[in-house]
Amino acid sequence: MRVLIPLPDHDFDVTEVAVPWRLLTDAGHEIVFATERAGTRPAADPRLLTGVLFGQLGAEDEPKRFYEQLTAAPEFTATVAWADVDVTEYDGLLLPGGHAPGMRQYLGSTELQQQVARFWALERPVGAICHGVLVPARTRDSVTGRSVLADRRTTCLPKYMERTAYLTTAWRLGRYYRTYPAYVEDEVRSALAEPAEQFERGPRVLTQRGTADDDTYAFVVQDRNFLSARWPGDAYLFARRFIQLLV
Repeated sequence: MRVLIPLPDHDFDVTEVAVPWRLLTDAGHEIVFATERAGTRPAADPRLLTGVLFGQLGAEDEPKRFYEQLTAAPEFTATVAWADVDVTEYDGLLLPGGHAPGMRQYLGSTELQQQVARFWALERPVGAICHGVLVPARTRDSVTGRSVLADRRTTCLPKYMERTAYLTTAWRLGRYYRTYPAYVEDEVRSALAEPAEQFERGPRVLTQRGTADDDTYAFVVQDRNFLSARWPGDAYLFARRFIQLLV
């Protein structure tokens, strides 16, 4: 299968890109990365590679190794432009997240949202994780004018996680963990027809993460062809479930 992964020029989440790329590639699927301008070499949020605060709160060692492998992969530098994508050529669309300021280029792009709407209409697998859920939440259905998520169950970065990260680091990093004035969960809920029934926050966690061989602390929500997850701690389960959707 051929999977499209759009990215901003910089500041995307290390784990939410590198883990799905590694697992999808190992499963035999082809990954195509797209940036706003073709040929851009994207870069992850550097704080997640070195540690956000005193060497802590960054990506785990294995995802960092995957990211190092990714940066050497030819598809990572041969990016296509968002506007030039023919969505009919792809079997799946994966929308990663990230919270640093550079993510706004991707999360707020109406051009990208138009492409997501075209792909959504094909009813093929779409996966979104963490802040990445904002992209379909902001994407409008051409027929109804509502968000494409209006009738879907979903999760995203929970408000308690976003607030905790912000309050823990604001004294040193300011609004690094607040990508927008509104919390991600609040905006995603506002896109749903019945948020009380459709939004799923999942078990409460702060530091425990799912791993390559343990999904105890991981959580995803699948509604038909749409798969969503909360944060990097869900990335392994998210990638495996997305692979199942492609079959």
